[in-house]
Amino acid sequence: MSVSLNSLSALAEYVLAAPRRAERRLVAMAGAPGSGKSTVAAQLAHHLTQQGSPAQVVPMDGFHLDNALLDGMGLRHRKGAPETFDVAGFARLVPALGAGNPVYYPLFDRSRDIAIAGADVLAETCDTVIVEGNYLLLDAPHWRDLSALWDVRIALSVPEPVLRQRLTKRWLDQGLAPPDAMARAEGNDLPNARRVLSESLPCDVIFENDSPVA
Repeated sequence: MSVSLNSLSALAEYVLAAPRRAERRLVAMAGAPGSGKSTVAAQLAHHLTQQGSPAQVVPMDGFHLDNALLDGMGLRHRKGAPETFDVAGFARLVPALGAGNPVYYPLFDRSRDIAIAGADVLAETCDTVIVEGNYLLLDAPHWRDLSALWDVRIALSVPEPVLRQRLTKRWLDQGLAPPDAMARAEGNDLPNARRVLSESLPCDVIFENDSPVA
């Protein structure tokens, strides 16, 4: 049964109390596009570090397939959907995050719309790794195998109207005109969000992160 939490301090306490399988604690923070994964993950990492468990955030987005590959697959318009990620490569990284040094991992440069290999490295002092991404708990081939690797499974809970508002604002901030921003949110982001909301495996913690955009 999942625990519902809405404060970062309570979430940090839960994570610190969880047993670990490996040298480092592995935490999955899953949520739909626009759910605030990167922000909450960074805040949680700060809380954990302050409480004596140095934490680092590793984004799943570094495993986006390159646009040239997506063009060849006819999937460029669905970039961000599960089939547009290198799930096999990501699955190889996750166990390595639990132990060993050095562990290098890719990052996604949103401004250039490109993944950069070996763009960051896990600190040797890291005690808890927070992996954030849309599909960490997805109940689909290959993705579902990841669920057994996590020590703590966190799902961010955000109502669809709030997701729509946040996603539209994200595209507006990227310079799109209002009709184009709404089309991008409705045409790709929200279908991906609905898949996360309807096809995810059980989690340990549901974290409420539903404040509307100001």
